[in-house]
Amino acid sequence: MKSNEIRRRFQGFFEARGHQVLPSSSIVPANDPTLYFTNAGMVQFKDVFTGREQRDNPRATTVQKCLRVSGKHNDLENVGRTPRHHTLFEMMGNFSFGDYFKADAIRWAWELLTGDLGIDIDKLWITVFEEDDEAEALWRQLPGVRPERIQRLGAKDNFWSMGDTGPCGPCSEIFYDHGPSRGPEGGPATESDRYVEIWNLVFMQFERSADGSMTPLPRPSIDTGAGLERVAAALQGVYSNYDTDCFTPLIAKVAELAGRPYGRSDDEQDVAMRVIADHARATAFAIADGVMPGNSERDYVLRRIMRRAIRFGVKLQLNEPFFHRVTDAVVAHLGEAYPELVERRDFIAEVVKGEEERFARTLGRGLELLEEAVAAAGPGGILPGDTVFRLYDTFGFPLDLTGLIAEERGVTVDLAGYEAAMASQRQAGRAHWKGSGEERVSDALLTIRAEAGATRFTGYEQDDGEGAVIALVAEGAAVQRLAAGQRGQVVTDSSPFYAESGGQVGDQGTLSGEGLQARVLDTRKVGGDLIVHDVTVEEGSINLGDRLLLAVDAARRDRVRLNHTATHLLHAALRDVLGDHVTQKGSLVTPDRLRFDFAHHKPVSDEELTRVEDLVCTWILRNQAVDAQERSLDEARAAGAMALFGEKYGDRVRTIEVSGFSLELCGGTHARRTGDIGVFRVSTETGVAAGVRRIEGLTGPGALAYLRSRDEALKAAAAALRAQPELLAESIDRVLEDRKRLEKELDAAKRELARSAAGDLLSQARDVGGIAVISAELTADASALRDEADRLRDQLGSGVVVLASRDADSVKIVVTVSKDLAGKRVHAGKLIKEVAGMVGGGGGGRPDMAQAGGKDPDALPQALEAVFALVAG
Repeated sequence: MKSNEIRRRFQGFFEARGHQVLPSSSIVPANDPTLYFTNAGMVQFKDVFTGREQRDNPRATTVQKCLRVSGKHNDLENVGRTPRHHTLFEMMGNFSFGDYFKADAIRWAWELLTGDLGIDIDKLWITVFEEDDEAEALWRQLPGVRPERIQRLGAKDNFWSMGDTGPCGPCSEIFYDHGPSRGPEGGPATESDRYVEIWNLVFMQFERSADGSMTPLPRPSIDTGAGLERVAAALQGVYSNYDTDCFTPLIAKVAELAGRPYGRSDDEQDVAMRVIADHARATAFAIADGVMPGNSERDYVLRRIMRRAIRFGVKLQLNEPFFHRVTDAVVAHLGEAYPELVERRDFIAEVVKGEEERFARTLGRGLELLEEAVAAAGPGGILPGDTVFRLYDTFGFPLDLTGLIAEERGVTVDLAGYEAAMASQRQAGRAHWKGSGEERVSDALLTIRAEAGATRFTGYEQDDGEGAVIALVAEGAAVQRLAAGQRGQVVTDSSPFYAESGGQVGDQGTLSGEGLQARVLDTRKVGGDLIVHDVTVEEGSINLGDRLLLAVDAARRDRVRLNHTATHLLHAALRDVLGDHVTQKGSLVTPDRLRFDFAHHKPVSDEELTRVEDLVCTWILRNQAVDAQERSLDEARAAGAMALFGEKYGDRVRTIEVSGFSLELCGGTHARRTGDIGVFRVSTETGVAAGVRRIEGLTGPGALAYLRSRDEALKAAAAALRAQPELLAESIDRVLEDRKRLEKELDAAKRELARSAAGDLLSQARDVGGIAVISAELTADASALRDEADRLRDQLGSGVVVLASRDADSVKIVVTVSKDLAGKRVHAGKLIKEVAGMVGGGGGGRPDMAQAGGKDPDALPQALEAVFALVAG
């Protein structure tokens, strides 16, 4: 049974039993700073399991793309060397959020494996937690389950926890027996590789407290995970996951590119092919989900994976870019199951090829340094940590890649030294870091959020409104009153003020009441939906329970609206001009400007920027309605709404649509029609990180002011050149040509002047121990000094020439020595060092030619006279 069919049957089985079939979430976890990558099927449901999020349907099933690059059974160095170590894998799962529990989870797992998938009952073993009598009893009731094939194991193997505290519970695992050729009898308890876990059923039934005690959950849940690759191995009659159709098409592609057979005799060659196939899967999925190869956090993990694959390609004599062809094979193989791969196919290939070419430029130089360091260390020696760090920092060698090459050469890596150098760099980085601008949320505000719940936001419909004060905070503590002159935070039951989120800045405005006037300096959110007004009380006081008039600065908000809607138009235009791989990586929307960061692997050309700007302006001129709607997340996605990678959305979402051009999920405030924007102008386009570009732009009055300032600058430049503005470029070209001609004439005049000044210096040459020496001052620049020194040396035939010039505060010196004397009797570099020292300077050079400078012009005559004594020795 092929892997596509296994996916289809798994999800179909649970859909028929009331589960909602959901797509895999992004490989980048949403709102979970504890994880770099999604590493299990339950990650997208973490908030549901902890009670922070509610779902309409308490049952779900997914096939989740997961990435693990470290930890138990997932060490990078083992990928390709064992049958089941992978970076990327697919986790099939079914989930119950307080609905069904052990009986159904166990029964359905058995029915699916032995029925729909047709696995031989005699090949299956079961483990349960040693104290879970209920689970064992449920297994014993199922047809075909042999009691002697149920084994009890301890908490290390069969008890799951989300963390030190929180939901936890026993689990039951199903193992596949690969037969006596793979190890001894005895079942999973022997820990033999003969028995391979294919499905883990987690029974989330307890809440663990900080003191270690556990209390039953009122609504226990189910979280299961079945590795697709392992199930495929069982169904396809192979022991290694790499021999399943999850990998064989990719390994075949590597073998084709390398012109070498797979699986014949060369084990290291086979390992290299398996590594490349595995890493190609991880690379394609990561880039499709917005991760770009770089030097920080997730981006660095991806770069490590990619460069490991490229290095293994070198072992197969794949010295030209090849990896992008393997990732393209991943898209062809898995695109049906994961449409995002197909949508970003060209982008994935371009990014991968670009990284291959980038690494190729530094690989040779880095290998030279590494080989020198390995040779210096000698067999069995240690590669210094600072060298390992330099390879990483300067040449882009990930630590594990250096370790791999060092191991091949019989040398160990000084990890402690490397970590020390890395820590030093991080410390330097922290010293220059200015902070994110985020303020710490006080415990008082968190408590208010827990007790009061969400603020009702009325700002989509109006710019002002009334609200009752439900909480006040000053200096991080809850208070009953804010008096005149105090600064603090005000929470009301409803508010028209938009709180900073989604890149849009918070509103400003006023709070007023009887005898009260307060200025709102900023508005932010706590817990996602509690609106907090940061205020300064100017007159009167604010007390708990007061009813206030809340008025947003409407003029400021209008400017923000224009910029926010323009950001959506810009996003759509960039995708239209550059391609569908363009996705938002960040944004900032203020009253004065907009900033938009997006995924793109190279600078946007001037021609492309013009097309983008023209497209935005076209839609502004159409004066199209900007339609805001609330709808279900599924409806929004079905309509084609753009969502941000890594952003988490509820079941109900707000969409902003410019019909026929842009449709995005967005909670911000927007213009009512595109024509309100008036005009749009790109001010800058720059790179901010590997694979991330930034455009800054202006709209409305800001854009007009920008265009007016440019126009004024153009007029001023034209006036300075006495030209019409439309002819300015031609006038500048003429000025540049004239300057170039005059510089040549000036240079020639200076040389002629120097030659004239040199006059008959040949006749002034002194014989010093049989060496003709000229030491003199000229009025000339450095270039003319060199030319005259060379000319005089050539005319001498054999000798030493020292020429110098000075101005008010500096000295320039040139020394030339004929070849018959250079380095034998006189060394130009050593001579000039002595002379320059006398004029407060320094310098050096070759035996036949040297240059230097100094800071004491008054000492030059004595220094030049001293040349003769220095040559004499």
